[in-house]
Amino acid sequence: MKQVAVILVNYKDYAERFLADCKDGLRKQKFSGKVKIYCIDNSSSSESLDYLKTNFPEAVIIPREDGNYCAALNAGIKAGMADGCEYFVSLNLDVSLDERWLQELVSTAENFPECGIVQSKILLFPRNEAEKLDPKINTLGNVFHYLGFGFTSFYNQPSSRFTETESVQIKGYASGCSILIKKEVFEKIGLFNEEFYMYHDDLEFCWRAKLAGFTILLAPQSLVYHKYEFSRSTKMVYFMERNRYLTLFEYYDWKTIAVFLPMLAIMEFGQLFFALKNNWLDKRFEMYRYFLTGSTWTLIQKARIHLSKIRKIKDCDIIKDFESQIKFQEVANPLLDKVANPIMAVYFHLAKKIIIW
Repeated sequence: MKQVAVILVNYKDYAERFLADCKDGLRKQKFSGKVKIYCIDNSSSSESLDYLKTNFPEAVIIPREDGNYCAALNAGIKAGMADGCEYFVSLNLDVSLDERWLQELVSTAENFPECGIVQSKILLFPRNEAEKLDPKINTLGNVFHYLGFGFTSFYNQPSSRFTETESVQIKGYASGCSILIKKEVFEKIGLFNEEFYMYHDDLEFCWRAKLAGFTILLAPQSLVYHKYEFSRSTKMVYFMERNRYLTLFEYYDWKTIAVFLPMLAIMEFGQLFFALKNNWLDKRFEMYRYFLTGSTWTLIQKARIHLSKIRKIKDCDIIKDFESQIKFQEVANPLLDKVANPIMAVYFHLAKKIIIW
């Protein structure tokens, strides 16, 4: 069995808040292979570094100062490659793990040579006795929306509704909460895009992997209990929206962007209203400034050239797996459900008839 690198990223006080359960879960794994654990101390301080060295002695601690999550993942991947690892597992700190979590991830990767990426079955950390008996789902694979949004599937539904025990293909993208990536994927498509900094990194990477012909699987027996807080994500709205557009500009053919442009404009007006309502206009304008610089478009062009070299799948084929509506209850509201979603669905239905490249 190939050696596995497990990569954790600490950010400021996350280790003090979440490390205990994650560390205990890693120590209790029933896994027959070799494992090396790398903990990247992102936005490192002397206090966080000392805490990790004292409380997690079995991990290789790699300090970084700038807080760039994608660069932190890459630091762990490079360290694992230098140590001879061939499977790389990115795992959130804010999780509790089933004792067969890693064995099931690796077994799925071993049993399906054509698969490049495997995601665990990610459940919400139980908040009461009822949820301990039947935990709620966090995600069984995330969903691509054709305007660049990403959201979880089966969110907050009872896990008893999903009884499959064999691996299944994920049509969208794998959640970075618990994801195994084979070494050959990195060798073919490159590492994580450090320009993304944080958020949409898993969406961007999986889109790239799918364009190169790799499949993504769910390992339903690999169980993770995620202490998920949606409010933590909304604080990073600048990166979420900037990276949504960055992904679209890098991955879609320009003709596809032209087809989707009217719907993108309508959505942008809606996003401006939402930003005004939530006092996020400054973040919106910061995003606009980012795309009004020549260096940004130089980076986009370089990414497009790289993608043209590895691409095996056309836009018309990959968008078949994309969602036409935003179906995520944390952002649900009557305007979205009754107006925006129906309009987006009709537009996408018509757009797919035009996009043939």
